[in-house]
This record gives sequence, C-alpha cells and structure tokens, in this order.
Amino acid sequence: MRIARYTTGDDPHFGLVDGAGEKIAEITGDPMYMPIELTGQTTTVDEVRLLAPVIPRSKIIGIRANYLDHAREMGHTELPEEPGMFLIPNTAVVGPGDPVVIPSFVTEVSYEGELAVIIGRLCKDIEPEDAAKVIFGYTIANDVTARDLQRTDGQWARAKGLDTFCPLGPWIETELNPMDQSIVTRLDGEVVQDGTSADMIHGVSQLISHASKAFTLLPGDVILTGTPAGVGPVVAGQRVTVEIADIGELSNPFVDAE
Repeated sequence: MRIARYTTGDDPHFGLVDGAGEKIAEITGDPMYMPIELTGQTTTVDEVRLLAPVIPRSKIIGIRANYLDHAREMGHTELPEEPGMFLIPNTAVVGPGDPVVIPSFVTEVSYEGELAVIIGRLCKDIEPEDAAKVIFGYTIANDVTARDLQRTDGQWARAKGLDTFCPLGPWIETELNPMDQSIVTRLDGEVVQDGTSADMIHGVSQLISHASKAFTLLPGDVILTGTPAGVGPVVAGQRVTVEIADIGELSNPFVDAE
C-alpha cells in the first residue's frame, strides 16, 4: 500500500496511491493514528502537490557509513562494529520537488540517496526479531550534507540538519522487502550512485533495535539507513533524483539562498 501526503492548495490530505503511481484516493485523517477509511474523493498525482509523506514529530536518526564501499570512499578502513548515529531536526524535511536551499556560508554540498524507515508506534529496547512490528513503512530520502561543515564542526548537527537538507518522498510504501532494494541516484539525469540495500553492513532490523536502545522511538520517527558508494558534489542549478524501484522517485532541485 502506498500512502501519500498532498495538497490541492488547502490543508494537507492523505491518500492511497495506485500501483501505477498515477491516481490518489483520499482517506480520512492521519493513517498513522487512525484506521484507513476512503472518503470517496479521487484525484491524480499530476493534479496535486505531493508533500513530504511524514513530518517527524520527534526526530530523524541518520546512520553513517552503513555500506562498505561508501565507508571506504569516505576514508574508513575498518567496518563499524555498531551503527554510528546522528540526529537531524524535523525542520530539515522537505518534500518531492521542493528546492534544497544552499546557505551562503556553505561551500561544499553532497547528495546521499537512501532508503528511509518510518516508525509506526512507540517503542523502546526492541530486539531485531521484533523490529518489523514497529515499522509503518518506507520512503526515499536524500541525506544532503554540507561537507565543509562536517569537517570543521566536529559533529554533524549543522552539516546534516540545515533547513531543507532532508528531502523525503514521494510517498510511504507499507509493503517492502527492505533488504532487496536497488538505490539509484541521478545528478541531472546521469547515474552517480547505483547500489543495493542488500549491501548494508547493518540491516534495517539491527538499525531499529540499536536506535531504540538509545532513544524511545515515536510514531513518525524516521531512520535513514545509510547511502551506497558514489556520493559527490551538487551545486545550485542542478537536480538530484533518487530512485528505489519498489517505491518510486524523489527529485529535488538545488538552489542558492537568496
């Protein structure tokens, strides 16, 4: 089931997206907290503005160096025994088609296409074998990074958490094998990342378990699962598109701050 959050010019609505990704059937309320009931209203994706499918009420948890080839390209010579985590504020979230705004004080920005996991219920100290019970669904993320700030700050709050630096979308897929997904990132149409979630060092269940032992996870929390090799620079005027075949595409232009 695909669940979109969208607007036709008024308050946001939620709807079920058909298999072709073309039509939306409106539902009542927020499906994370309410049973799914159709209103009888339908529209098409082309007639609406898709929004970020979730705005985390609590937190986004990023996972660093979770693909061996990416870890190596970033200079790591040993596999991490445990997932490395960092937090991103929800003010970094934007939706499909929204611009990623590069602040004037940032000089080096990178794209990072990723599979994102959305938590569906409050949980703490989850074991890996129980992780599937707390997953609401999956979406696509671009974990945009200011590399210059990442190097100079000594921690990643600014580098990963600047406004607009966490595009999510285009919708939530509730039925997905997270460990068998191709992740392809294109920069202005050219493939720059071509990986598979099967190459994760720590799988989705492990990531949820590890995060839940540090933080209480709340409905709507998002875990970014790491990026494959091929990260690189992006500048204003370019567009980054991340594709996960069983979900869809997330595409965003990059612009300079005015």
